[in-house]
Amino acid sequence: MIRRRSTPWIHRWSRTVMAAIAAITVLETAYLTIAKFTTGSVICPTSGCDKVLNSPYATVFGTVPLSLLGCLAYLSIAILALAPKAVNPDTNKGLYSQLENKTWQGLFIITAAMVIFSSYLMYLMAFEIQELCIYCISSAVFALSLFVLTLVGREWEDIGQLVFTGILVVMVSSIGALGLYNSVKAPVTVSSPGIAPPAVTTTSGPAQIALAQHLRQIGAKEYGAYWCPHCHDQKMLFGKEAAKIIDYFECDPRGQNSRAEICQAAAANVKGFPTWEIKGQFYSGTKQLDELADLSGYPGPRNFKN
Repeated sequence: MIRRRSTPWIHRWSRTVMAAIAAITVLETAYLTIAKFTTGSVICPTSGCDKVLNSPYATVFGTVPLSLLGCLAYLSIAILALAPKAVNPDTNKGLYSQLENKTWQGLFIITAAMVIFSSYLMYLMAFEIQELCIYCISSAVFALSLFVLTLVGREWEDIGQLVFTGILVVMVSSIGALGLYNSVKAPVTVSSPGIAPPAVTTTSGPAQIALAQHLRQIGAKEYGAYWCPHCHDQKMLFGKEAAKIIDYFECDPRGQNSRAEICQAAAANVKGFPTWEIKGQFYSGTKQLDELADLSGYPGPRNFKN
């Protein structure tokens, strides 16, 4: 009598575990994406999360949040992990077998690419941004966990083909990551006038104008980028008249009246946009006018209208 070999528990549960991990990371990256488009701030025990979230490395192609791409990737993993469970293997064995093989291949490619990309992002966080973001670290750990589960979650028959596919994924992912972020550090020459930021539609009251004049008098600087929604929010708080007085530094080489070279000189302290430099200290994120008044020692009226 031939005894059938029992299926290892990891093979039976790997897809379910992967779907659960992917669901958690979908929620995490969705939260980061919403925060990126709204307040620019997240719940975090350190200020590093906000600085990483608002850094130039947190977007691709200038406007697309990296967290949004991560959310889509994790959602794809969840769908691929659960897809075969939608088919009854007893009544449709052929389709089930096809889904099993194709989805495992897809899971391997996506998770391998995410591990490579996450590794590069960990390098950027540690050596370029130099801040700690627990969301980024947890995402990288989840990506690695999903990759390991993909490797051990089934019995791979053609190891040679798997290695070959892995090498291709490493090459493509590495080139893609380097290409996406090389432009963040590399100076780019753009013909004047460059891309203009969104128009400031609010008006300034006397208090906003007085605060803007005070900030300029003490040498305060605001570093930002034309595509940064939080930089626009900051200008809207001041109003269009006062915003023109602020000593504003456009840090994207493609932006209007760019001063990217000055921004690069201050890159060690400018971790995200906007960043204020006031009396030699750097403060990241959109600041309420009362807070700017406190930081700068502003003595004037504070009946700010916006």
